[in-house]
Amino acid sequence: MTRYPIPAAPARTEIVVRGSRFIAQAIPTSTVEAARAAIAAVRAEMPDATHHCYAYLIGYGASTVAGMSDDGEPAGTAGRPMMAVLRGANLGDIMVIVTRYFGGTLLGVGGLVRAYSDATRAVLAIVPRTQRVIYRYITLHVPYADYTMIRRLLEANAAVIIDETFAAAITITVGLPADQAATISKQIDEYSAGRIRIESAHEYGII
Repeated sequence: MTRYPIPAAPARTEIVVRGSRFIAQAIPTSTVEAARAAIAAVRAEMPDATHHCYAYLIGYGASTVAGMSDDGEPAGTAGRPMMAVLRGANLGDIMVIVTRYFGGTLLGVGGLVRAYSDATRAVLAIVPRTQRVIYRYITLHVPYADYTMIRRLLEANAAVIIDETFAAAITITVGLPADQAATISKQIDEYSAGRIRIESAHEYGII
């Protein structure tokens, strides 16, 4: 997977069910450590809440790390239904936390499942979306005469310049969108008639 949808920014909303407040937050989290930090921050923000239930997906599609918690609610009434909604949202690198302030009326198992599911749907409906792009790193050895041309080509293809060194020739370390790396490398070779030497690394990352 070289690009996938993710939340562009956090989102927050609230529903009320029979007096209980359910405050739902969707938070971008690209690592398990980030997810743990997010739940710790919410607990610190609302320490008097009754429960802080959550579900998260790190990665996307078949390559995900998942986690969830009922945080003291009856088993299977919060984290699991939240995860079911989250898995259907077509987003990666996301955590949803639903904070409950008990309103004095017991909701029962079915009521809790509906409330946590509905709160999760509500926040996912408003979270802004963007894409996470995976980049492949390559190094280019560029004659000075080809520098302007190659910079224009890289910029036109959404490449990210990581480093440039100016010596006898110019060495450029660049991140190319992984799903376009082979095509861009071929364009570079064709446009320079082989004058630019390409070292193709086998390293990938998110820039």
